[in-house]
Formats: sequence, C-alpha cells, structure tokens
Amino acid sequence: MATEKLKPFIAIQIGSLMDHKTVEEYLLSMPHAKLDYPFGEEVAVYKVDDKMFALVRENKEPVQISLKCDPVLAQTLREKYDTVMPGYHLNKKHWNTILLTGQLPWEQVKDLIKHSYNLVTD
Repeated sequence: MATEKLKPFIAIQIGSLMDHKTVEEYLLSMPHAKLDYPFGEEVAVYKVDDKMFALVRENKEPVQISLKCDPVLAQTLREKYDTVMPGYHLNKKHWNTILLTGQLPWEQVKDLIKHSYNLVTD
C-alpha cells in the first residue's frame, strides 16, 4: 500500500542537467518561501515559517539539493538512483541530497521539492 503512494517518485527517466537559477526560482515560488544563509555563503537555505525545506550548495556543478523526505521514500530513492544520497550534514533518516545530473527528471525533482515543503508546512 505504501509503495502505491511512492510510484510517482520512483519512475526512471533521463532528463537534463539543472541549473542553479531554475532550481532557486522554483524553490522561491513555494508560498512564503524565503532564502537565508545561516551556515555561511556556501549553503543557500530555503525556509518556510523558519523551517528548512531545502538546502542548495552554492557554486557546485552539478547542483546539489538537500530535501526533507518521508523515510520510506528516502530509502527507496537512494536504492533506485545513484544521484540520491543520505542528506549531507543532515538527519539521514529524513533528508536526501540529490545531485541534479538529469538522472531524476526536473518534474520529479519538483515533486520532491513539493513533498519536502509539505512535510514542514503540514
């Protein structure tokens, strides 16, 4: 039953390399999302109501984004994709770091961003 809810997140498709500006614009399009740099200039932190829902390493190619994630989905994604890893310097049960190489298509990355956002706002 849980895997049925996860199907939209685990389809294999090959996309294209994402750029930082596109990712940032989408993150900031979330309602009440704000950009902050509490850990210094190297990590952009996206928050809603003072809760982090995304972190992006600055000046990294490919773009590296960390997103909050349901633990079952987080593990499923790590097993399926080489570019999805436990969250870098974050709670590895609840966060994934994703290299935006195109292995996950942009539509799927956007779904994961929405998932992360919803986890901190619900």
